[in-house]
Amino acid sequence: MLRIENLYKSFGDKEVLRNLNLQVENGSIFGLVGVNGAGKSTLLRLIAGVYKADEGKITLDGADTYSEEQIRRKIAFVPDEQYWPVGSTVRSLKLLYESMYDFDEEAYREYLNVFDLKEDMVVTNLSKGNKRRLALLFALSLHPQLILLDEAYDGLEPLARLKFKQILARLIEDEQITVIISSHNLKELEDICDSFGILENGQIVSYGDLLQSKELINKYQVVFRSEPAEDAFKDFDILHQEHEGRVWKLVIRGVQEEVVEHLNGLNPVLLDVLQVNFEELFIYELESRGTDHE
Repeated sequence: MLRIENLYKSFGDKEVLRNLNLQVENGSIFGLVGVNGAGKSTLLRLIAGVYKADEGKITLDGADTYSEEQIRRKIAFVPDEQYWPVGSTVRSLKLLYESMYDFDEEAYREYLNVFDLKEDMVVTNLSKGNKRRLALLFALSLHPQLILLDEAYDGLEPLARLKFKQILARLIEDEQITVIISSHNLKELEDICDSFGILENGQIVSYGDLLQSKELINKYQVVFRSEPAEDAFKDFDILHQEHEGRVWKLVIRGVQEEVVEHLNGLNPVLLDVLQVNFEELFIYELESRGTDHE
């Protein structure tokens, strides 16, 4: 299990993370989301041991990810922007990774073919998509226990994305690895993640099982014969509402059956229930806290 307790991180006078707490279970794919500047990349670098926390603790199966070298060797981190030594080839990078990590030669050969890369390729000559493939190749070849992916799909074409998702699904099933993905493409995260966390103002303000959270937040379109009373919705946990005439559109957090029963008690002419997707869940969660998600 990845456990983060009372984490603080500042750069100069700028506090980026404060009293952040989070647990991510082994064998899960966790989607880390937040507006630009929320601190997602900083958090991933702290987990990877690139940065040292000002306060707090980050442990993977009880071992500190910053101070204990053996656990850092089990963490693969793919940042948003890659920096490679000048003149590197795929083969020379392999030698570098072999000297630093518990390198898995068999996995390397397999993923080299999967991502259609050659050892004599010069890194500076690669396209953006192939550089991303290269980063994923080496991350997967480390036989990691935890993979951290910052904008993992950036530059990958659809077929490469599909192959990568299939690889992750297999590794989770066979080896119980843990994956944390940060991405602006919430549709991509929704397709693969089983849990999520929303980072806002330096803290995880909401996290949990993605499917369960989506089931607890629904859109209700309600039509009334006449204008409902001013306090008609006071007992609901409303994340968003708008209306035009007698038609009300409400986003409500709660057990669907209970919400429907309560809304029917207001004698609507029509009541429809629509599920929200991950992007909408994220937007409504932030709106309910008065945060601009743009």
